[in-house]
Amino acid sequence: MKIGEFTPDNLIAGDFPRITTLLNITTGTFKRGTVVTVSASTADRQARFGVLAVDADASGGAVQAEVYLTGEFARRHMVTSGGGALADTDVINLSFQSIFVKDTVPAV
Repeated sequence: MKIGEFTPDNLIAGDFPRITTLLNITTGTFKRGTVVTVSASTADRQARFGVLAVDADASGGAVQAEVYLTGEFARRHMVTSGGGALADTDVINLSFQSIFVKDTVPAV
């Protein structure tokens, strides 16, 4: 992670307050806008946790990454941790955590 660098990507889609935290990412490579999940029980159910605020590459070992815990985000810039598009049920479940997903129109 490089501090002080930012490339606008329109992930942020509103003024709802954004709260962040640092999270240890132990494996994988993920892009900014990925919905982060955590294991919710011994049955290995996945609970939505937040939205990556930065790209995270843990292919060479664990890294810390900033994660949005709340906010409004553009659906077209978000993916699941598996790389797929968000389902409507994901959008609803995220709203219970004050993560609001909006359908936005690309800039002309």
